[in-house]
Amino acid sequence: MKKLLVLLFSLFLLYSPSVFADDISDFEIEGISIGDSLLDYMTEDEILKEIEISISANDNHYLSEPLKYLDVYLRKDYQVYKDGMSFMIKNNITNKYISDSNEKFNILLVRGKINYIEDFNGCIQQRDEIVKMLNKMFPNLKKEEAIFPHPSDSSGNSKIDGVYFYFDSGGDVSTWCTDYEETFRVKNNMSEGFNIAITSAEVINWLEDY
Repeated sequence: MKKLLVLLFSLFLLYSPSVFADDISDFEIEGISIGDSLLDYMTEDEILKEIEISISANDNHYLSEPLKYLDVYLRKDYQVYKDGMSFMIKNNITNKYISDSNEKFNILLVRGKINYIEDFNGCIQQRDEIVKMLNKMFPNLKKEEAIFPHPSDSSGNSKIDGVYFYFDSGGDVSTWCTDYEETFRVKNNMSEGFNIAITSAEVINWLEDY
């Protein structure tokens, strides 16, 4: 089954050991799942370097606890997500009570990205193709479609257009397009385009706490 799904999604996104799996940890993007340790894919030095960058950038400054979880980017060439793979881990790096390094670097979100710079329509076309596949994979899951202003742009002129599939566990599989107002995007050296993510319940709760 996995070989079939890899063939079906080779131009796009994710695969699963079972089309009908109902646990979010069963699903993978580029072979990486929720609950994996980042140490399986990066050295500790590489992770710590990315953590420093994440803290300095503070991209989630609009949240109530902006540094509770941190973005870590895996900088390598991927066949599908050539424009980026990133993860979220809890910011417990200095927590002296956690002695297990695998627990310290536990992956709570996996995200893949393909840039569509100033090509929002092209991004939406690809996203909609993915949504068709996800509808077949998850026919019984609650689904939500939403368009809303991107929280990082206070002008309200940048937007996110997404589709979200919610698991009973509280996690989700989501796919969306970002469309930044061009002046804002260039000023902040930001990319835009297609995203797909597997997200744990605790990260979803954090992202919703503005």
